[in-house]
Amino acid sequence: MHISKLTLVNYRNFKNTTLQFQRGVNTIIGENGSGKSNILRAIRLLLDDTMVRAAYRLEESDFSRALDQWQGHWIIISMEFEEISTDESVQALFLHGTATLEDAPLAKATYNLIFRPKKEIRLKLAALDLFDYDTLAEIRSVITIDDYETIFTGRSSADFSNPAVYESIVGDFKSCYFKSETEFPEIGSKVPGFLSVTKEVSLTFIQALRDVVSEFHNNRTNPLFTLLKSRSGEINPATMQPITQMVRDLNASIEELEDVQSVRNHIRETIKDAAGETYSPASLSIKSDLPEEAEKLFQSLRLFVGESEEGYEGAIHELSLGGANLIFLTLKLLEFKYQREKLSIANFLLIEEPEAHIHTHIQKTLFDRIAYSDAQIIYTTHSTHISEVSNVSNVNILGRHGPFCEAYQPAAGLEPSQVTSIQRYLDAVRSNLLFAKSVILVEGDVEEILIPILVKKMLGLSVDELGISVINIRSTGFKNVAVLFHNLRIRKRCAIITDLDSAFFDITPLLTDMPAIVARKGKAAGSQKSGQERKADLDSFVAGNQWLATFYATHTFEVDFVVAGNQESVVQTVSRIYKDAATIDTSVNELRSGQLDQMGRRTLMMAQQEGKGWFAILLANELTHDVMIPDYIQQAIHFAHGHFSRTLLSRIIQHRAESRFGSKSLATPFHSALRLDIERFQREEISLQSLKAAVELMLRGDVINSFLAEIT
Repeated sequence: MHISKLTLVNYRNFKNTTLQFQRGVNTIIGENGSGKSNILRAIRLLLDDTMVRAAYRLEESDFSRALDQWQGHWIIISMEFEEISTDESVQALFLHGTATLEDAPLAKATYNLIFRPKKEIRLKLAALDLFDYDTLAEIRSVITIDDYETIFTGRSSADFSNPAVYESIVGDFKSCYFKSETEFPEIGSKVPGFLSVTKEVSLTFIQALRDVVSEFHNNRTNPLFTLLKSRSGEINPATMQPITQMVRDLNASIEELEDVQSVRNHIRETIKDAAGETYSPASLSIKSDLPEEAEKLFQSLRLFVGESEEGYEGAIHELSLGGANLIFLTLKLLEFKYQREKLSIANFLLIEEPEAHIHTHIQKTLFDRIAYSDAQIIYTTHSTHISEVSNVSNVNILGRHGPFCEAYQPAAGLEPSQVTSIQRYLDAVRSNLLFAKSVILVEGDVEEILIPILVKKMLGLSVDELGISVINIRSTGFKNVAVLFHNLRIRKRCAIITDLDSAFFDITPLLTDMPAIVARKGKAAGSQKSGQERKADLDSFVAGNQWLATFYATHTFEVDFVVAGNQESVVQTVSRIYKDAATIDTSVNELRSGQLDQMGRRTLMMAQQEGKGWFAILLANELTHDVMIPDYIQQAIHFAHGHFSRTLLSRIIQHRAESRFGSKSLATPFHSALRLDIERFQREEISLQSLKAAVELMLRGDVINSFLAEIT
């Protein structure tokens, strides 16, 4: 038996989302604050015996932040299991005594936690007239968390992930429409306490590794003590009796030492001398306090580890953070193995962010091997090294969508061959696209190196601050990866940047052409034809997909970059590439010629001679804040990022003013008006169009004007 689906409705930072799980190892990835810990807590509320009691005490803070008002709404955590055993006792657990003996064995089962208003509140809502907003507001205004109840149900038929189903059960607060019924068979039958699922499954939770040393010092959380108790079960007094007797004898021997008795007598005499016989204690002893109880003896055991090959074994607090965390993780995994031996109907292992302080090689090795045939493992991470060895079919990606978060399944609806291609492609570097808010796919090293620098120079913001990951495909095979971005899979923006490879010189064949010219024209014609075919193919591929768009360099990045007005930046690299004075002069003249064929040819020759990656690094060192980002790249940035907030735009414009006129420019009388306009724009006192006009006036001719022109 394994969890196949988890649906969360109005729970914490999830409005309504569904995660899909497979047998074996499953991965949940996402940026900080995307709800990874909340997912694990939801699972534990249903399956962890130590958490079920807490499920009855949900708080206001457990309601989704996407709700305008939580009062009256329900929290639903719905879990679906697959591959239910046909064993009679297991079947009975999910039938809850409500099915006839003739019913076929269950292959799937549901188990739900529902946090809803108590019946008297539901009756008041059911009595409302349509559009009676005043009475609805009055009812909701007095609802407190004490007016809620928690029920566990099974065998539900409702698709809680469907907002229409939710409204049909809970009600439509926008129209004040609530059904007259207060009980709904589709939410399932209540699960009797004696059939609790948590008592029949084994679940081990390994929390995020924050302070391992304190965990070892706490007897309640010490994994070594837990292991010893788990392995030994109830401590047998008969087995421990000889040991406890030895401890008693040892305590007595210590107490009877001559020095101990001497100090005891001196203490008694000193008290009598100071306070007199009447006020002195009736008796006084010095006793050894070594624990005699079996459980306390287990608690006194400590783990010592040799982290180096020097033969020295130190306590946990002496280990490196990575070493201590690895030991902690190992003990928790062993605890899970012991739990599995209890023959539960299902075994679940939840691991939260295991990568903390663990070397990348250990991350990959550990989680490439962590698989148990009789257990389902779910772990959360934001480590690209762990996601690299994760099966993309078993991955859930959490992404922000306004005030709430959603879960995406990147392999949904794909053919096995497509999944295999993606799996082979996603190494530790390129799996960044699974974590990104948005993505720009590029075909080579030059774009990967220079686009982030261009953005930083022009906007004063890094691509990371914009939430954009620039991913190098290292080919033109964009479709193999871009297929991930789709309504069925990852609902995030992905811009594809590629070259049309249009010829920048006359490629008409002439009878007088020398062989070298014939070859050059032929190669350019072939590249141009391939570029046109690639454009037709990609345009067809992205058509109708709101998450994908393609942007083309007319020629190549290098050529389009230099003709955009950046020839002086390229000129500055000439002397780093050529040493011959005549070649340097010729190169500079060609780059400054203003002729497309000369500028383009020379730039490509320099890139090819130096190597495109190294040329990009040389060029990066010469870029200034006046660099012109080619239009197609600006358009890709706008698409990938989406809406620019007023705060971001204000920071960008301030950066442009400071870059052009100095850090004190906004304090000068000439530019104080621009500063005031920026502040008014942030306070929403003027429109974007008014701000654009002010920028065009104050920063006339600045590169930012073309960037702002794309923003509406």
